[in-house]
Amino acid sequence: MTDTDAAKIIQPEDSVEDMKEREHVKPELPDDVRVRFCPSPTGIPHVGMVRTALFNWAEARHTGGTFVFRIEDTDAQRDSEESFNQIIDALKWLGLDWDEGIEVGGPHGPYRQSERGPIYQKVAQQLLDAGYAYESFSTPEEIEARNVAAGRPKAFGYDGYDRNLTEEQKAAFRAEGRQPALRIKMPSEDITFDDLIRGEITFKAGSVPDYVIVRPNGDPLYTLTNPVDDALMDINVVLRGEDLLSSTPRQIVLYRYLMELGVAKQIPLFGHMPYVMGQGNKKLSKRDPESNLFLHRDHGFIKEGLLNYLALLGWSIAPDNDIFSMDEMVKAFDVRDVKANPARFDIDKAVSINAEHIRMLEPQDFLNRSVPYLFRDGVVSAERWDELTDRERSVLTAAAPLVQPRVRLLGEVAGMAGSLLSTSEYIAPEADAKKQLKATAGEVLDAAIAALDVVPEADWTTDNLHETLNKALIEDAGYKPRVAFGPVRVAMSGRRVSPPLFESMEIIGKPVSMARLRNLREHLAEIQAA
Repeated sequence: MTDTDAAKIIQPEDSVEDMKEREHVKPELPDDVRVRFCPSPTGIPHVGMVRTALFNWAEARHTGGTFVFRIEDTDAQRDSEESFNQIIDALKWLGLDWDEGIEVGGPHGPYRQSERGPIYQKVAQQLLDAGYAYESFSTPEEIEARNVAAGRPKAFGYDGYDRNLTEEQKAAFRAEGRQPALRIKMPSEDITFDDLIRGEITFKAGSVPDYVIVRPNGDPLYTLTNPVDDALMDINVVLRGEDLLSSTPRQIVLYRYLMELGVAKQIPLFGHMPYVMGQGNKKLSKRDPESNLFLHRDHGFIKEGLLNYLALLGWSIAPDNDIFSMDEMVKAFDVRDVKANPARFDIDKAVSINAEHIRMLEPQDFLNRSVPYLFRDGVVSAERWDELTDRERSVLTAAAPLVQPRVRLLGEVAGMAGSLLSTSEYIAPEADAKKQLKATAGEVLDAAIAALDVVPEADWTTDNLHETLNKALIEDAGYKPRVAFGPVRVAMSGRRVSPPLFESMEIIGKPVSMARLRNLREHLAEIQAA
């Protein structure tokens, strides 16, 4: 059954008033909340996956509960150890620590499904022996053919044909070389539950067919392994994406059977988080660049900024506050406050929030985090602060107050600070910086060189440089500030936008500053002619 089909059968006759009323009927949480994060290692971690982890982590921390991390790696064709390691890397980078599970252990292990095969085999046999599951020999082609013959859509789904096969019929199928799948018997009744986010939801009787839990080759499916793991690990709150909403009636029925067998203690509470939408109001795909967690890290998102933004995809701390720490989120978070409406991933807003968090960093913390990006971009000699040269540390310490308020991502630090760290006597202007070199640029550079040449190196300070250039270019020559200082800025940085000019010139020093002015003047005609 597709998500669209599920949408049609969930309270199809409800009015807006009915839905609003249900929104207020949300169950109480247990005293000992146990939540889990259970991704499949099938690709690079994406923002939807991280939001799921974040909301589960925040609920556990808010309630004083337990956050369990396990891996669902039963798909040998798609799962990879590389992806498994990337998921762990992502959680550790973001600071989403877990109490039980992978690496840390616990009383309910193992925590990788690939190591739990005998557990699933035992439970599947129990379900079969108790009559809650049955052997199904029908092929997909046979199911479709029966649907067509009965006047139903070909893709209507399974029709229950194998429920009442005799032992003779089963033996005949086996004689043909067929091996059976195992299907769960779905009751002919409405299935209703109270979603922590969406309120009361009903799946109408007959809308969910009997479903496969074990393939003919004996491999257990998600439909079995996920609920069995939750049951045996005492998970009592399941927070997951809206795409799994249609799985819930199946799992509720399976939990009833598992409780009868003594495998499960309870049916957990469910909360289904809203879709994350991308550009054009289409669901954000894990293959979209905006969805790639590590791409955001490579661009220079810091964990505080990214987590803050992801928290806003369905939840808010207050109507007039979009900026908050994880401690503040934990204090305020309640999954029942998450909205059911789809949330749109807005990269511009994410970058803006990240900039706020960068500005809140202590200067040395900002520098420590920036150094790996500076090293990657070839601006400094080492990847760690304590491995830099004395000069690099001195320049960066002086540059931090100039750069930190002006970058939105740590990946932008190299562009801002590179000209301050460089000892190059000429920095070729970037394309947009060349537009600053108007017809008067030569006269401006000549006047600046003449005025600055007589400033003693000992007096090469921010205040003196400001006073000297202001007098020479604005008071004496009559240029407007943008015209006066634009060419000087381009000479110092090669950029249209840079850290404050006079502070930058003090850091660069007189010899290199003068060389850059003269060399830009020398190349000016060539640049303007291009």
